[in-house]
Amino acid sequence: MAALTIGQVARRAGVHVETIRYYQRLGLLPVPEKPPHGVRRYGEETIRRLHFIKRAQGLGFTLKEIRELLALDQADCSQVRHLAEQKLHQVESKIRELERLRTGLREAVAVCRSDPGARCQLLESLLGREI
Repeated sequence: MAALTIGQVARRAGVHVETIRYYQRLGLLPVPEKPPHGVRRYGEETIRRLHFIKRAQGLGFTLKEIRELLALDQADCSQVRHLAEQKLHQVESKIRELERLRTGLREAVAVCRSDPGARCQLLESLLGREI
């Protein structure tokens, strides 16, 4: 039964009203009919869908990818698994890149001296200058 206002849905789902409207514009959430001289009413399914969207975002899925997942609601699990495997591959690639960045920053910090009055080797290195 659709009995909740958009504000009530927002509070129960832990999102802002504008987030709901944004998701509606993107097609992630349906827009309920507005009765003449009334307000739109939402059901529990909207809250469940909002929780799904937020959990999927927490796993790193983009809104576009979430739309794809929602479209697969009644699909074979293998299609959903394929999208999840793609996301896992992206996350693992990003982790490798972040580890490479961490190594580079550790090396840069290691060469940095804090001698008063000395030119900063790290800054000079980033500027491409030799000391």
